[in-house]
Amino acid sequence: MTPSESPPQDVTARATKLRQQLQEASYAYYVLDHPTMEDEVYDRLYRELQSLEAQYPQLVTPDSPTQRVGEKPATEFPTVQHAIALYSLENAFTIEEFTDWQGRWQRLAGGDVPSEYVCELKIDGSALALRYENGVLVRGATRGDGTAGEDITPNIKTIRTIPLRLYGNNPPAWAEIRGEALIPLESFQQINQKRQHNGEMPFANPRNAAAGTLRQLDPKVVAARRLDFFAYTLYLPTEYAQIQTQWELLEWLQHFGFKVNPHRQLCSSVSAVEDFYNRWENQRHDLPYMTDGVVVKLNDIALQERLGFTQKFPRWAVALKYPAEEVPTQVVGVSAQVGRTGALTPVAQLKPVQLAGTTVSRASLHNEDRVRELDLHVGDTVVVRKAGEIIPEVVRVMPELRPEEAQPYQLPSTCPVCGSAVLRPAGEAITRCINASCPAILKGSLRHWASREALDIQGMGEKLVAQLVKRRLVASIADLYFLTVAQVADLERMGPKSAGKLVQAIANSKEKPWSRVLYGLGIRHVGSVNAQLLAQRFPSCEQLAKAKASDIESVYGIGSEIAWSIYQWFRTPANQTLIEQLQAAGVTLASEPPAAEEPASFNPQPFQGKTFVLTGTLPTMSRKDAQRFIEQRGGKVTSSVSQKTDYVVVGENPGSKQKKAESFRIPQLQETDLRHLADETT
Repeated sequence: MTPSESPPQDVTARATKLRQQLQEASYAYYVLDHPTMEDEVYDRLYRELQSLEAQYPQLVTPDSPTQRVGEKPATEFPTVQHAIALYSLENAFTIEEFTDWQGRWQRLAGGDVPSEYVCELKIDGSALALRYENGVLVRGATRGDGTAGEDITPNIKTIRTIPLRLYGNNPPAWAEIRGEALIPLESFQQINQKRQHNGEMPFANPRNAAAGTLRQLDPKVVAARRLDFFAYTLYLPTEYAQIQTQWELLEWLQHFGFKVNPHRQLCSSVSAVEDFYNRWENQRHDLPYMTDGVVVKLNDIALQERLGFTQKFPRWAVALKYPAEEVPTQVVGVSAQVGRTGALTPVAQLKPVQLAGTTVSRASLHNEDRVRELDLHVGDTVVVRKAGEIIPEVVRVMPELRPEEAQPYQLPSTCPVCGSAVLRPAGEAITRCINASCPAILKGSLRHWASREALDIQGMGEKLVAQLVKRRLVASIADLYFLTVAQVADLERMGPKSAGKLVQAIANSKEKPWSRVLYGLGIRHVGSVNAQLLAQRFPSCEQLAKAKASDIESVYGIGSEIAWSIYQWFRTPANQTLIEQLQAAGVTLASEPPAAEEPASFNPQPFQGKTFVLTGTLPTMSRKDAQRFIEQRGGKVTSSVSQKTDYVVVGENPGSKQKKAESFRIPQLQETDLRHLADETT
């Protein structure tokens, strides 16, 4: 394959589906605190997408999970910006993969650099960012998307293993501590027993319980659940202390009052790492908390700084994960669920089985091809793998245990909801209902329209949507804007007061920006990031509707498949009618005119194909303003400097990115230089 060779259609479709699934799973996990995909399944799908994008760089899009740290934080608590970003860890699943990782960082370091590692058990909890000023705890926040999280300081203060004041003399002017909050297994069992006694749903696992507890509005509830905390990362002012190794860093944390994991080891070779990993694979089950692997970090902090970060991971650390647990159970039935795009997803109903403390009774079978690959029969005994303990994966079928009367499962030829014909387009793995009026599709469209990243209509949950469709009060998303308080008040568990709030929330959603309306339309392949890019290039629905596919594809980050999907959507009569109805309802279908200094048109785009990194404080632009200035002119802004960076924009008090730019001989720009460059190349 040559770099210019286009990916096959099935590969493009697969990458698109992977992006969608990973984005939805990440949103459910980080924002809703309701995981919908197991960790190992997510990890493996993520690695598959990475592989496809490496093979076909044309598949890389700005909204790909591989191009960003994570998803948006929840909003029940005040959102705060992290002074220092929280990164995820790259995963390795075997010692061979760990060795490959070692080879990668050694090549980047410029040769066979001596390797000394610090190994710690990977705690299965919830990441926290703590801020101390003059030795006093001033803020505790959740990880969120890595750059912003939720301020949950009152809840943090209830965790007794987090010091309210740093121990010892001469505390630094500030300190940023990173660590993992967790619920011990004994406490987890007691919490679930109490929840079941009160008629509440038990938590799926200790990690989920920790995340849910930290987001409780009442600190007394948090205190009663006895969370624990292990610290593992530290940032200090450069003038305060010269900590040279990761091991010294952990000792500093202990000295100043933090609990660090006692099960850690300094390893001077891959074989020593392997010994630590193997020893704890079985012993971890005797621990009073959950752990799913070993975190391995380079001990030399100067080497860590040299290696830096990718867009998502530190290059100097890796999570060496333990294999997923597997158990057998029996398939008692299979049903097909219909999503908002009409996609039919076969779901196996399982004989309930305990899997690492979780009761598993369902497993997605993904699509028709997967069912055939498994040769799945109703009544089969299957092996289910533990991943996120929420939606397990069927690993394989055990045909030797198949009952004689067992019948192979066939995806229905008609929609199980509306009875209409279903179709599997050529080159796609998904079978879809083609009836645009299908209640399942309508319900999915309404839920998507009301979701937080779209129109954010508070109070419009799944049960309410189901009633609206069942009562035939809405036949499209536009019908929401013509609902009356009396109609809504007549629904179950609604009254005049709550109905009034909902109708007002729907009315308020008319003011949401055009980019969110575009995302809410649910056009295939258009995620929230793509919607923002498109809204910048086409500031009104009318402009986008009239655009040619080639014009849409010219937008940086929009590929041919996405462009064609948008083009076709706006040429469908039913969708044209929908836009007219939304316009009549007063929904925002155009952006506000750009400020005087911003270009009224995004053609030409002088920074097309160029990558920028921002560091320091600029004279007149905020970080977001500068990023918007670059992106509106076709450029891309990344968080770390690499040899692929074209320019580094430097402001006052720049960080280590400036030194790295100098080492790579990357051109540096002041704010005035950036503006001149935009003018000169226009």
